[in-house]
Amino acid sequence: MSRQFKIEKHWYRTSCSALMFLLLPFSWLFRLLIFIRYFLYRFHFKKTYRFPVPVIVVGNVTVGGTGKTPFVIWLAEILRNQGYRPGIVSRGVGGKKISEPYWVDGMSDPEWVGDEAVLLAKRTHCPLVVCVDRVLAVKELLQKSSCNIVISDDGLQHYRLHRDIEIAIVDGLRELGNGKMLPAGPLREPVKRLKSVDWVVVNGSSQLENSIFKKIKFSRMDLRGDVLISLQTPHEEMLLSAFRNKTAHVVAGIGNPERFFSMLREHRIHVIEHIFQDHYLYRRSDIYFCDNLAVMMTEKDAIKCMKFADRRHWYLKVSAEVDSLAEEKISVLLKQYDFKAK
Repeated sequence: MSRQFKIEKHWYRTSCSALMFLLLPFSWLFRLLIFIRYFLYRFHFKKTYRFPVPVIVVGNVTVGGTGKTPFVIWLAEILRNQGYRPGIVSRGVGGKKISEPYWVDGMSDPEWVGDEAVLLAKRTHCPLVVCVDRVLAVKELLQKSSCNIVISDDGLQHYRLHRDIEIAIVDGLRELGNGKMLPAGPLREPVKRLKSVDWVVVNGSSQLENSIFKKIKFSRMDLRGDVLISLQTPHEEMLLSAFRNKTAHVVAGIGNPERFFSMLREHRIHVIEHIFQDHYLYRRSDIYFCDNLAVMMTEKDAIKCMKFADRRHWYLKVSAEVDSLAEEKISVLLKQYDFKAK
């Protein structure tokens, strides 16, 4: 278990541990550095690159999974249904540090480009470019594809890339942890950053509406899925209900594995937990156990396990369901820039 994974347990405790107290001075320093960086871009001491098409950044203010990837998949579909031609850029988290634009499709190697990028390409069928420099990624995307709107997967803190719309995803289960900046807490930016974005989407039920954020209007998102798909033969499907009252090994190398475990338990599946670090690159031995029980995982994990899976291995395909006014919200935000699909 990595140090990062261990420290996260302290971030989401209700009481401040001794370790968090010792890390507070580093959090204050990190906050200062974040402020200086924001100031340099805000007052044009550092250059921000603007593009001739709208750029939508979908990100978060915390470290770890918030449900951003399912939301990007949902957003790409909504934009396409409204007549747009979306393209996606990503840093390629979980893969190699790619310094030059690299095109990704559903068959790309997740060890090279990152698991989330492969999943996005597979589910959205949008042109997708990864690069640590998102500005270069957008340039590549616009030069070599017909997309007329760009979604940046993550990048809320990548101020070098001008954005027309900012969407922040918040995990309703873990919320903002202890409210401290890194490394004493999970925050990448101060809490008040949420007040400056165009749209806040809360993944799952939350108490945020009763907190200091009650003046911010939230949209609610839920992740739904009741069909398991075989890793060995992807055309083979099985309803989750078939495993009701049965025991299964459940593998999770995602930002918030407890959400996935809870989803399966709601279907009355007895879960044997196997937790790995987010973006973990699996080996064959990681998903084989000394019995014949079914092995379940997320689709993001499955991307990295298909080459050595057998008939026991299944992944749960989930989709984001955003409240009924969400599609209208996207249209309103785009109309602010007088942009119509062509």
